Amino acid sequence: MRSEDFWVESFVVGPLAMRCSVVTDLSTGDTVIIDGGAETERIISWINDFAGQGPNMSNGPVNSDQLLEYGVSRNVIALVNTHAHFDHSGEVPLLLEEYNVSWYLHDDDTYLQSQVQNSARRYGIELPKPAIADKQLYDGMELKIGSLLFQVFHTPGHSLGSCCLLIEIDDGPNHLISGDVIFAGSIGRTDLPNSGGDFGLLAKSIFTRLWPLEDDTIVHPGHGPMTTIGLEKSNNPFVGVHSQAFADFH
Repeated sequence: MRSEDFWVESFVVGPLAMRCSVVTDLSTGDTVIIDGGAETERIISWINDFAGQGPNMSNGPVNSDQLLEYGVSRNVIALVNTHAHFDHSGEVPLLLEEYNVSWYLHDDDTYLQSQVQNSARRYGIELPKPAIADKQLYDGMELKIGSLLFQVFHTPGHSLGSCCLLIEIDDGPNHLISGDVIFAGSIGRTDLPNSGGDFGLLAKSIFTRLWPLEDDTIVHPGHGPMTTIGLEKSNNPFVGVHSQAFADFH
């Protein structure tokens, strides 16, 4: 994908301030919603009509007139999830009602997805009956959805089915949607119930699947500020190259 066609919008949503990433190819209008877990009315209104409170970050059009300059209309063609904790997937049923598209999730998070209502109630949040993914992600998958292409890395450790999605850019840095695997200066929790969290497994996922990526790869984590692979590889206190975990692994 050319950098001029890559449009990504970050919506920070819900009480846990989760990042929902809406990725669009500006040459076609094809759009994929990644981790649509909360504030779905806000997301739908913006995608459909540029109405209401928009994204917290966008590198593309901010109104319908600007989108018209590209000669395309936006068309949501799939939902994808990095994993199935309730803040990331709890309101997927509402998005499916609006868009009637396929939903992609790794099969190892199917049980976790079935528990989203119970998990959310611990925070006083009521969610609809859990959705069931009709498409499965798997490691090494080249996920082509319309004109969008994602490289799928299965990166368990935060949850059994956690995945990262790489978008390759022809003339600029690549982008990684990392879910809760890696954050700026931190990593995903490994102590959440029903998740299969394991620090050793998470560290191995990061060392073997993420650190080989280009240092300038831009990381869109599930929470907190954006970062790069190079910054985290050098400085992350939990899994960076100067960490005890990295030394133990090597």
